[in-house]
Amino acid sequence: MNIIKMVRNNSLLVSLIVVFGFFALITNGRILAPQNISNLVLQNSYVLIMACGMLLCILTGGNVDLSVGAIVCMIACVAAELLSAGISSMAVIPLCLLLSLVAGAWQGFWIGYMRIPSFICTLAGMFVFRGIGREITNTQTIIINDRRFFDIFTAYISVPGIDSSDVKWSAIAVGAIVSILVIVYTYLSRSRKSGKGYEINSLKFDITRVVAIDALIMAYSWKIAHFRGISVMLIWVIVIVGFYWYLTTKSLTGRYFYAVGGNVNAAELSGINTKMIYFLAYTSMALLSGLSALIVAARVGSVNGDFGNSFEMDAIGACFIGGASAAGGSGSIPGAVMGGLLLGVINQGMSIIGLDNNWQYMVKGAVLMFAVAFDVISSRKVSKG
Repeated sequence: MNIIKMVRNNSLLVSLIVVFGFFALITNGRILAPQNISNLVLQNSYVLIMACGMLLCILTGGNVDLSVGAIVCMIACVAAELLSAGISSMAVIPLCLLLSLVAGAWQGFWIGYMRIPSFICTLAGMFVFRGIGREITNTQTIIINDRRFFDIFTAYISVPGIDSSDVKWSAIAVGAIVSILVIVYTYLSRSRKSGKGYEINSLKFDITRVVAIDALIMAYSWKIAHFRGISVMLIWVIVIVGFYWYLTTKSLTGRYFYAVGGNVNAAELSGINTKMIYFLAYTSMALLSGLSALIVAARVGSVNGDFGNSFEMDAIGACFIGGASAAGGSGSIPGAVMGGLLLGVINQGMSIIGLDNNWQYMVKGAVLMFAVAFDVISSRKVSKG
């Protein structure tokens, strides 16, 4: 496989590296500082988590959930109010996740079983849930002071005897283990596909990809080890991303989402319960919105009626930039995650150089437009060819 084809097959990863390198150059390396590298994932954790749920909605036919930012607001306001009332965080967290699940099930019912267009249903939800959040706060800002709540989402891991005040060696060790797992997974995947007679990538291609991925993992591990090490928030992101990656690639239910997005009528004729698939997509999205609300509330330490504004746009943008098809039926969790990271790098780089917020909006809008345009043009070429 030649270099051009290799780059084309990994265009998103290459774009992420190029954009990161560009901002490293124009910020004189400030974006490469350990604290900025660590904050890159932490500040965009809600995007990475919510993008996983939004991808399921998009897979079902290019549908999106416009209510997720409002759900984030409502859940964060409920959590802050309950914590301020002295209720234990161990009771508040499951209660808030249950509430978000109910909100998602409500919308999933109307979309999946009553066939209400998702745009209209989630637009209505956006107004309703935002209104509930603002009613709870009564236009005031609620401060969160629960230390246990903070620790559940924002604490950093420190292993006695390994981590010092200067270097958190546990982060490097975890990075090395993950790098080894990438190698093992690639080897086993090649062996399994080869044994079944499937087409596989050239050995050179897979080696190059694994080396690039492992180099990025170790570079990231090295950087965060020189700041504060592994954050609990990073673990939350990895667990959610890992679960949804497994769901969409290894489970039968995950394949149903792609089937519904590819051709809903054919999916119904083949025996797939399409109503349930729509229901699951929006229920899952709301649950992840609730988790994101708790994570961001713990990171910020306060909430108000404007909490979660434009979060839905960030999640949608991450999916489309990550290669999800505007028509549905195509997209991946790794793509959505890299799309979210690409947006995060752009945001962080523009903030470091002090670019005006108005320009930041314009740049993000342009990136999203080009990503969707590329998908549409590519799809036309494939259909014609």
